[in-house]
Amino acid sequence: FIPKCRTCRRQAREQSGEGDHHEGLSSDEELTPTEVDEFQKSKDNVLEDSRKIFEDVHADFCDIRKILLKFQEWKEKFPDSYCDAYISFCLPKLLNPLIRVQLISWNPLEQNFTELEEMPWFRAIEEFSDAENVSES
Repeated sequence: FIPKCRTCRRQAREQSGEGDHHEGLSSDEELTPTEVDEFQKSKDNVLEDSRKIFEDVHADFCDIRKILLKFQEWKEKFPDSYCDAYISFCLPKLLNPLIRVQLISWNPLEQNFTELEEMPWFRAIEEFSDAENVSES
């Protein structure tokens, strides 16, 4: 059983002489050069806008490592107030926008992508978590 639309597309390819189609691949998913250009322009605009998000923010408040250092200092100087503030529950929501901006251009399907574990923000959180676990034990 071959669906009618697939048969129609196959017949149209045969009549037009397209020989680069591979059986099993969907022609519905193929993008035209115009669509590829529009997508690339849109992607470039998003990336450009993402670089501007934290332009007017002081460096101490848009760098994850610096933010975590402030929390580490707070924990060391005022452990009771740090514990009462439930910081471990607040940090994911606080760091979420900063991490999302850094992940906008990340594509794990590209050949030369960076592993999450190798990203600076991941290492900073990992070091902070290790320091937190050492001080608690």
